[in-house]
Amino acid sequence: EFYITYIFLIIAVILSIKGFSDPFFVEKYLFIPYRVKHNKEYYRFISHAFLHSDLGHLIFNMMTLFFFGRIVEYQIRVYIDSPLIGNLVFLSYCICSIIASSLISYFRHSNNYNYRSLGISGLTSAIVFTGILWNPQMNINLFFIPIDIPAWIFGLIYLAFEIYSDRNRKTGIAHDAHIAGAVFGILFALIFNFGLVQRGFSLLF
Repeated sequence: EFYITYIFLIIAVILSIKGFSDPFFVEKYLFIPYRVKHNKEYYRFISHAFLHSDLGHLIFNMMTLFFFGRIVEYQIRVYIDSPLIGNLVFLSYCICSIIASSLISYFRHSNNYNYRSLGISGLTSAIVFTGILWNPQMNINLFFIPIDIPAWIFGLIYLAFEIYSDRNRKTGIAHDAHIAGAVFGILFALIFNFGLVQRGFSLLF
């Protein structure tokens, strides 16, 4: 079965691999808020998502997108009851989440010429949290934690960790993009299909 998710996967893999050996290509398309504001290079809001810093970064994001993207995309299709319109809604959802997840970084660093970021983590964060709100009863298994974690508990831990990390800012990771993506995913889940959220959480208690 065809999923829009696969298109994002393919584009991200191709462009990221090209970027691994072409720093000029990466520099042209990664997210630089200063250049977005002062040079009006608005395409960077989207293009940076399809680039990754290294193979590990790419693999982790692609696996997350592969598993959660199909779940969310399928549930959108079922709710709308139209594969075509469902595809268009999911495509719009992905593009909007990429832009939304970059807004905090944009407003924080629009006058900082040295700030750069890349990766599709904002989208994956949105998809994960939409998936969690619609399926809070499912379990999530991480490679480095050999136990199943209830999705809603994982969501709380993940969000708390990202907020803490963003406040401390001791790494080069764009935690604010993860937070913004999560907020977008939560709002979308609540607005688009609140009934599914209610039903999912009713199964927990």
